[in-house]
Amino acid sequence: MRDCWKVLLAGALCLPVLAFAQAASCDAKRASVEKEIQFAQTHGNANRVAGLETALASLNANCTDASMQSARQQKVADAQKRLAERESGLQQAKAEGRSAKKIRDRQRKVDEAHADLEQAQTEAAQ
Repeated sequence: MRDCWKVLLAGALCLPVLAFAQAASCDAKRASVEKEIQFAQTHGNANRVAGLETALASLNANCTDASMQSARQQKVADAQKRLAERESGLQQAKAEGRSAKKIRDRQRKVDEAHADLEQAQTEAAQ
């Protein structure tokens, strides 16, 4: 039971970070970090505030919408490469006459890679 609470607490703490990572623009990232700073200040979490202020300073210094779009495009290219590798592995398994289980596993990996690619393309279109 104690472990369950730890997992739930860790998940609750990670959600704002995940939302931050999904922000579509630098302004959205800044707003997210500023919101998190206010939340941490409200709850007296000085270490979190310090870390978030460092992150905000880094955002202000380095983040541009062009760099974010470039990163999203790179993510699409990586996902395309990964999908091609997975499809090649599936075709190789079929050609070598691998077991049905191996082929199902490879097909599952192809499906996951395809879903990752679609997600990356959706993010890049934003």
